[in-house]
Amino acid sequence: MSSDLSVILPRVLIVSRRTLRKNKFVDFVGEYHLDLIVSYGAVPVIVPRVSGVHMLLDSFEPIHGVLLCEGEDIDPSWYAEDTSSLSQEELEEIKRLHVSDTSIDKEKDSIELGLAKLCLERNIPYLGICRGSQLLNVACGGSLYQDIGKEISNKCLQEREMVMHINYDDYDGHRHEVKVVEDTPLHHWFKDSLEDGKMDIMVNSYHHQGVKRLAQRFVPMAFAPDGLVEGFYDPDAYNPEEGKFIMGLQFHPERMRKADSEEFDYPGCPFAYQEFVKAVVAYQKKLNSKASVQKPLKLNKELENKRKIIVRSFSLAKDLYNHGQEMNSTKESELEAGVEFLESNTALSVQQENRLKQMGATVRNAGSYIERLKQNEEREKMATRVMDKMSIEQLSELLSFYHTMGQISSEILEKKIHGIVNDTD
Repeated sequence: MSSDLSVILPRVLIVSRRTLRKNKFVDFVGEYHLDLIVSYGAVPVIVPRVSGVHMLLDSFEPIHGVLLCEGEDIDPSWYAEDTSSLSQEELEEIKRLHVSDTSIDKEKDSIELGLAKLCLERNIPYLGICRGSQLLNVACGGSLYQDIGKEISNKCLQEREMVMHINYDDYDGHRHEVKVVEDTPLHHWFKDSLEDGKMDIMVNSYHHQGVKRLAQRFVPMAFAPDGLVEGFYDPDAYNPEEGKFIMGLQFHPERMRKADSEEFDYPGCPFAYQEFVKAVVAYQKKLNSKASVQKPLKLNKELENKRKIIVRSFSLAKDLYNHGQEMNSTKESELEAGVEFLESNTALSVQQENRLKQMGATVRNAGSYIERLKQNEEREKMATRVMDKMSIEQLSELLSFYHTMGQISSEILEKKIHGIVNDTD
């Protein structure tokens, strides 16, 4: 398998959700998310919700995008929310009404907050759906309502402003109105479905918590009649063509489908995923271009000639070592150029060290290289004479032993070389 990053399809990390099935925990991710990610040209990589994964996020590199979606309530301790405004009786009632959501999953919180902060640090495209939007707001310093029904709906003075944000009796079919903010990405995606002079669409709703204090960096894209923020984005980190996309949607556009049909409620529903993947693809290209571009060394004519002589010396040494070519006086004099260079450069810059590694010149003590070649020839002759006297079984065992030792040596050598490279970076 090729390790060339340019042939790896863009990867979108999605954290699974844990549930109980047949008295055992099972991880899952909704297929609508996965289908849309794949259909637009990226590969979903599922990060399992298991203990310790939050310490292993580097193992999922390269990360070109992160999609975080449904799950339990986020632990209030992450955003230091004061619950004193709710009585103990109200808190107990909330737990009874929303049993599946109020069972906090601290491990999932740790994994997803780690990924969210990674996206914010590196400008990795991020799409948050439902819980994923709430988590994004928390990661940026915002807060959440502990329960919309207790903290917002009860305070609405007019009946027309009251909103049911979750309906267990009509779970997938339930919709409520939101007002789209003009000149936002959401407006552009749904503009063909907006009636003249109106900015309202109907969205699904599966949540009892939501954004209370929106983090300063975000701009709202939609509001429910009760004032709840239903979508937001970072305008300074939104340009899908350039690999920029930081957004949260409280509703589920991937599940806004007509009854008994795969047809979307609005043509704009899948646009969030389409634009997100567009940003993911662009981010991957940008990442790959940075990894492949190396600044060339700028040398004057004299130094360039010296460089060519030294490269020739290293190349010749490599051929002699790999192929055992016979060495004559001409080759010996050419080898001296490389030997002198290494002996006179005991302290190399990082750039020089990397260039030497690229030219196959990582072997130190090159001053004795020629002598070692001569010694190797004598050793080979002696070994040949000894092995001529050995039986087939003995030779087979010897071959197996050195094959194993060779593999071990290669692995250790590779680790040490990478260690040297990491130290100098």
